[in-house]
Amino acid sequence: MEVDRFPLSQLPSRYGIARSALYTRLKDLQLGPIKEGRKAYVNAEQLQLLDDLHEHIQQGGTTGEFLKQRNTSALVQDNPAQGSPIQPGALVAVVEAIVKRLIPAGGSRLSYLRELEEAYEKGWLLSTSEVADLLRLSPKTVASYGQEFEDGGFVFTRAGTRKGGEIAWAIGKKEELGAPIKPSEISIKEAFSSDYDPEPD
Repeated sequence: MEVDRFPLSQLPSRYGIARSALYTRLKDLQLGPIKEGRKAYVNAEQLQLLDDLHEHIQQGGTTGEFLKQRNTSALVQDNPAQGSPIQPGALVAVVEAIVKRLIPAGGSRLSYLRELEEAYEKGWLLSTSEVADLLRLSPKTVASYGQEFEDGGFVFTRAGTRKGGEIAWAIGKKEELGAPIKPSEISIKEAFSSDYDPEPD
């Protein structure tokens, strides 16, 4: 039976990820859920896109790579001269169009730092897939970094596991003199509180 709409609250369990990772994917794909009262849904087309992205990430890919492939395919399909050799001028236009789609205006390329800052301040434990989404890396790459690694002034330290068996990462910071600040402690249960994810199920 074809799905006309799918509850947003059921998507984290569908993909085995936390809600924050789901919201990051929705934002990256520029998907706006359908809201009815206190409930939110995605339509069949949005669900298929989320399924395709999840499969891509499970195979070791990144969200950025997925968007690039999708945008390239859309440009090729829209090209009336499909099948004929691409001229140099046309190739430049295609590249520029891809760059504009992948890098939105307004300096949002630094939005991942703001999200990491919020995770640090609230003491959230992020899963490997969430860290990978934020840093534009594959989950395999993040997992290969060992017990601790640094990026963008943040220190990522293994802190157990999350639901589904993914590694949990505590977010810390380095002081000006270089000594790491111990991340605040918070349980996984607390990380799923209403403060962490205000949308009701």
